[in-house]
Amino acid sequence: MEKRYNPKNIEKLLYQNWEKKGYFKPNDDTSQESFCIMMPPPNITGNLHLGHAFQQTIMDIMIRYHRMQGKNTLWQTGTDHAGIATQLLITRKISEEENKTSQDYDTDALIEKTWQWKNHFNNIISHQIRRLGNSVDWTRERFTMDHGFSDAVKKIFILLYKEKLIYRKKSLVNWDPKLRTAISDLEVENLEKKGSMWYIRYHLAHGVKTAEGKTYIVIATTRPETILGDTGVAVNPEDIRYKALIGKFLVLPLTNRLIPIIGDKYVEISKGTGCMKITPAHDFNDYHIGCRHQLPMINIFTCTAHIRDCAQVYDAYGQELNNCDSTIPLSVRGLDRFEARKVIIEEIQKIGLLEDIQTHHLMIPHGERSGVVIEAMLNTQWYIRMTPLAEVAIQAVQSGEIQFVPKQYANMYFSWMKNIEDWCISRQLWWGHRIPAWHDPSGNIYVAYNEQEARTENKLNFDLPLTQEVDVLDTWFSSALWTFVSLGWPKNTKELKTFHPTHVLVSGFDIIFFWIARMIMLTMHFIKDDSGKIQVPFKTVYVTGLIRDDEGQKMSKSKGNIIDPLDMIDGISLEELIKKRTKNMIKPQLAEIIRQRTKKQFPCGIEAHGTDALRFTLASLASTGRDIHWDMKRLKGYRHFCNKLWNGSRFVLMNTEKHDCGFFDGELELSVPDRWIISKFNYTAQAWHEALNHYRFDLAAHILYEFTWNQFCDWYLELTKPILNNGTQSQLRGTRNTLVSVLADLLCLAHPLIPFITETIWQRVKVIKQIKDETIMFQPVPTFSATCIHDKSIKDIEWIKQVIVAIRNMRNKNHIPQTHSLDLLLHTKSDHVIHRIHNNYYLIKTLANLKTIQIVPKDTNHPLAYNQSIEDADLLLPLESLVDKNIELNHIKSDIIKLEAVIKQIHSKLDNKNFIKLAPEAVVIKEKKRLKDCELKISKLIEKKRLICAM
Repeated sequence: MEKRYNPKNIEKLLYQNWEKKGYFKPNDDTSQESFCIMMPPPNITGNLHLGHAFQQTIMDIMIRYHRMQGKNTLWQTGTDHAGIATQLLITRKISEEENKTSQDYDTDALIEKTWQWKNHFNNIISHQIRRLGNSVDWTRERFTMDHGFSDAVKKIFILLYKEKLIYRKKSLVNWDPKLRTAISDLEVENLEKKGSMWYIRYHLAHGVKTAEGKTYIVIATTRPETILGDTGVAVNPEDIRYKALIGKFLVLPLTNRLIPIIGDKYVEISKGTGCMKITPAHDFNDYHIGCRHQLPMINIFTCTAHIRDCAQVYDAYGQELNNCDSTIPLSVRGLDRFEARKVIIEEIQKIGLLEDIQTHHLMIPHGERSGVVIEAMLNTQWYIRMTPLAEVAIQAVQSGEIQFVPKQYANMYFSWMKNIEDWCISRQLWWGHRIPAWHDPSGNIYVAYNEQEARTENKLNFDLPLTQEVDVLDTWFSSALWTFVSLGWPKNTKELKTFHPTHVLVSGFDIIFFWIARMIMLTMHFIKDDSGKIQVPFKTVYVTGLIRDDEGQKMSKSKGNIIDPLDMIDGISLEELIKKRTKNMIKPQLAEIIRQRTKKQFPCGIEAHGTDALRFTLASLASTGRDIHWDMKRLKGYRHFCNKLWNGSRFVLMNTEKHDCGFFDGELELSVPDRWIISKFNYTAQAWHEALNHYRFDLAAHILYEFTWNQFCDWYLELTKPILNNGTQSQLRGTRNTLVSVLADLLCLAHPLIPFITETIWQRVKVIKQIKDETIMFQPVPTFSATCIHDKSIKDIEWIKQVIVAIRNMRNKNHIPQTHSLDLLLHTKSDHVIHRIHNNYYLIKTLANLKTIQIVPKDTNHPLAYNQSIEDADLLLPLESLVDKNIELNHIKSDIIKLEAVIKQIHSKLDNKNFIKLAPEAVVIKEKKRLKDCELKISKLIEKKRLICAM
């Protein structure tokens, strides 16, 4: 093996070999239990980020773990077309590179450009997945708009439509004026903003007056532009101020349209003026009130949120009304909504209807993708009835058929599912699955796979014009079918029979509603086993936390704190990192902030750490917490861990390759250290399995780290040296056999977390053990064996470690060189200790660098000595042979002078009344503690001086 561990020299070639040999494919042994994970398909909108690397590492650990248990494993991979996000990026790309808009192209040209984008970024994403060491079955890679997926999506839509679970209606939706499409509630981000509340007079019609004798009532609004769409004003029927007005009419400002006053208990008497304007076509609460009272619904906006030239008017059922006034004032026609707001306020003020303006903090909905203010818009959309689907899906989690890890996320799932609303599945985009529906001139709809089938099934004349629905399906509709369609549905494939339901879904808590719940509902509606039992899509949902930077901030491009996992694997210079983070930054000021932040965080860029170090770091962070704080120091520490394993393995190989290791003949004599490390490894394997089986990847990583670094490399390799240097042939065979066997088992245990380094070392180890298998990937994962536990050896070695550590501490504390051989006196009354010393005399003597070990009774007088107590014994190093009086007394004098200077400095603070008065109490307590510590150290030095002088 090379002296230096260099990940770059092994990782790419090793992965290529794994993939070429087909190791990632299922073994197709149906006699074995199957195990399947579906990778959440990354969006084709750019590179993978650290969150992807985190989740994929967890998945790969599980896949490798179960593959090593002999299971028939499949890790299904693929990418998602990401409708809105991808279309947004293509539009931006056209603008930046061609100085054009999407309106400059027809739909076919735009779709062609998007497929080119998909092919480019799909290659980037698959390259990243490979560099992360993920053992996915590349031969089965899918895309949510590939031919087979598209056919399956059409079939699901048609079946749901025929079951009357899909319907089309005009209703209120969240409308994104920039993207010109409906979006779901889950894609709306509510941001608190400072705004205004305008108080406006609405005059009563027909000479009616209030109980106070006024000819008007006052309404308060944060959106004056929506006055144009008001169709009523609501008051609480119990409100004595207004209940006599219910059924009367108001004159709507600017339009002079008459609108009714209605009574509705939704209105809070004590809130605002007690009068609430109702704009059913532009507010969700108003929409429900409008439906209850059969109010007309007036849409005043275009799809870009400009004021229409003529309003659209509908009844409560979405039917167009022609007998209502649809006039819009000339002064605001064609204006942007916020420009219209200014004009309307000015005009209302001119005619004396503006009573007051107050500052007001409010939550304003913004598009998560576009960043613009979202409008509630009356629009014709396609919906799925969710309640019938949700009932079965709720039961699956309540019964434990699907389990959430951690368990508390089930509550988040229930809170949404039990208050579920119908799902708006249509989007006004050009990128996505086009809805398989055809319209005739009379407004009839025909749902079918294609136009030919629509005509045949409905016996339509071929001269009847049909036009396909232009809307596409919400991205989450196709991704909700991921578990079964990617396995070949609607065909009853071998893979579908073997691997469905899948076993574990790894996902973030933020898409429990978006994706996880919808997968459960649609899978359980369509997929049954051979006996007709409804299938769930997966048995366990492992929910990960959100990775934040070292300051606790959410990672995002706008903050410039995203770290590309490949940069941590291969390294990147500071200049390249800044260039990457500030690319496409429109605002120079923001780019400069990100530049300075990056310089501060990575003054020398990011050094290469290799894939295994990154994976181990990510595994160590996979706790049950919601937030995960990224720390580059931790990554560096685990790179050192990989170096430690490499160097420890080199020691093993140098002492075992081309040597008799006793695997095939010859007597084996296991030493106490051999039995100790075998026992410790078995307990390690037991704890490691326990951690992984309970999805505690952080504990599994810690268990491996502790054993590898502290037990195997730091202690066992040292404990073997006396035998390797002076052991008999049978002892040598026993120790070499143990070295190779424990290393081989350790590599198998660590392989799911750090696959590259373990495979590389194992290829050398297998030669010694004459293993014929080609890869570590199919080696049995080590398990606990009670027959391998030797409790006496554990107790002996743990005690011996105490002796060695105590002697090393005394050396360091008293400036005794490690190379200086010592005489040790050991006071004890324990027969166990005496036996340990006799049985392991040479081992202790060699590792502690002792000339002699003399056991003396506990009550025997002894010369002046450094001493330290351990379990059942006192260790003494006689001073006479160790100390040069003059040198040691000078050391003591120098140390006392330094401590006295510190004490003087502390006294000057504590004697200062202003310091005691003004300093925080914690600071004062800290200084007093420092004083006591220094005084204690001086007293110990004085005692040491007395002992030396007495020699």
